[in-house]
Amino acid sequence: MSTTVLDPTTPDTATHAARARTSSARIPLTRVIGVELRKMFDTRSGFWLMASIVITSVLATAALIVFAPDDALTFDNFAAAIGAPMTVILPMIGILAVTSEWSQRSGLTTFTLIPHRGRVLGAKLVGALVVGVVAMFVALVVGTLGTLLGSAVTGLDPVWNATVTEFALIVLGSVLGMLFGFMLGVVIRNSAGAIVAYFVYTLVLPPLLGLLAANQQWFADLQPWVDYSFAQMPLFEGSMSSEQWQQLAVSGTLWFLVPLAVGLVLVRRAEVK
Repeated sequence: MSTTVLDPTTPDTATHAARARTSSARIPLTRVIGVELRKMFDTRSGFWLMASIVITSVLATAALIVFAPDDALTFDNFAAAIGAPMTVILPMIGILAVTSEWSQRSGLTTFTLIPHRGRVLGAKLVGALVVGVVAMFVALVVGTLGTLLGSAVTGLDPVWNATVTEFALIVLGSVLGMLFGFMLGVVIRNSAGAIVAYFVYTLVLPPLLGLLAANQQWFADLQPWVDYSFAQMPLFEGSMSSEQWQQLAVSGTLWFLVPLAVGLVLVRRAEVK
């Protein structure tokens, strides 16, 4: 009885080895973005956070109609009333989009299925941007309906005193706020810690910097260049000069781009448990 020895260089053996070494097809980025969007709604907290966008918009509109004087029922005031809760909700969405992987301990599964953490974070960023822009257009629709309803209740003509440019700047300001929350989520990677850091940044730091600017002239001139929150205020006022755009870029680099870059490096090197 003879024994046949297969030559590893034969075509059949080489083809089999090549197939064994072939990795599975890469998951499309669009599918990853779709999964991240679905994850934002899957949990009970995520669902109600998204639902709060519509709920607070309706409540703000109703409160303005009931309590505001007739001459204040303008589209600009409806947009301001709806935009106030948006400045709090959207950053929370940006934070939770990142920290959910660590707070719910799903990161090990996510990064095992998709080992490229940069793609996952990119998908989370795109998903958060989609939610933020859609939320602002929901606010636009609710504000429009509120203006029409207010004019019907008072018998006055509706006042459309907000331009497309002003609305675009408000959307940009809201999205930047959400991106700041996303950055805090990347840097801290803990939901409670990132939320506390955001409220310290928005509620504690601005009065302190404002007090310093009021008492020190040198800082009053420097504040627009180093205070990111202060530099964003003209966006919500509906107009930006060239110098204000430069101030927003400089302060945004200090407070957003540099910390985000550091956070991305930490995320890519951090151990996931």
